[in-house]
Amino acid sequence: MTGRLVHTGQVVLDLVMRVPSLPPTGGDVLAESTELLPGGGFNVMAAAARSGAEVVYAGAHGTGRFADQAREALRAEGIEAAQPQQPDSDNGICVALVESGGERTFVTGVGAEGRLLPEQLAKVRTEAADVVYLSGYSLLHPSNREALLAWLPGVRSRVLLDPCPLVADIPVDVLDAVLPRVDVLSCNAEEARVLAGATDSEVAAGKLAGRLGGSAAVVLRDGPSGCLLTVGGATQRIPGFPVTPVDTNGAGDTHCGVLAAMLLEGADLPTAALRANAAAALSVQHRGPATSPQREDLNTFLTHT
Repeated sequence: MTGRLVHTGQVVLDLVMRVPSLPPTGGDVLAESTELLPGGGFNVMAAAARSGAEVVYAGAHGTGRFADQAREALRAEGIEAAQPQQPDSDNGICVALVESGGERTFVTGVGAEGRLLPEQLAKVRTEAADVVYLSGYSLLHPSNREALLAWLPGVRSRVLLDPCPLVADIPVDVLDAVLPRVDVLSCNAEEARVLAGATDSEVAAGKLAGRLGGSAAVVLRDGPSGCLLTVGGATQRIPGFPVTPVDTNGAGDTHCGVLAAMLLEGADLPTAALRANAAAALSVQHRGPATSPQREDLNTFLTHT
């Protein structure tokens, strides 16, 4: 690999609670287990690093026990933090309710990671060989959004955007400014349908491709069915690897991280997407958010599938 993954999103702590079902409004359920783990953008970066990519975290991080745990997790994966600590707040928390079938529901509280300053991001330099990861969550935070809109026009590298489940809340004018600068748009089927205003996944992928640059691609993640890859006006299905999920939390992040690592390695998009599908299939068989496989384990899985 010659370039780096430059991640501009947010690292939070995931408070993962495994529940038999979601509580009704005004009700309560007893969690079967509770863990506090690094999550959010950390999942993407860990997936890329475990696949051999050099990773730089360009986002903000604070001061306190949650920020300390986040930074320690980054160091353990060999990921460089480009920004200094923000002294005025801790990192935020995402409550992840994981049901018995593996489906997850999130509630997020924003901390220092949502207050990236334009002058901080302006100091991060990119090269043509890099891949910049952009999260839709960043476009929801006023400070992060301002920083990114000022910084993106000067970026020389490829840009990979994951719009996030809150894509409907991103201002239309912001999306109109960002999408033409995106080289790879990776989203799940529901996000694609919301973003495109279409009920059919293939139609949605085609409409989204039309909002990107001429040579850009849409990767529409579709769970065990794999993903749809749309580029140059043509759509193909990249097959998935059906498994019995234990926890789907972080599967999309795993997919994005491994996809980015493969692009940095020089793989074409179909090859990168197939490997990302396999990594996501492995990740949902383990509990956690950051359950992306190591490169060697992914190689073994693909060899025997």
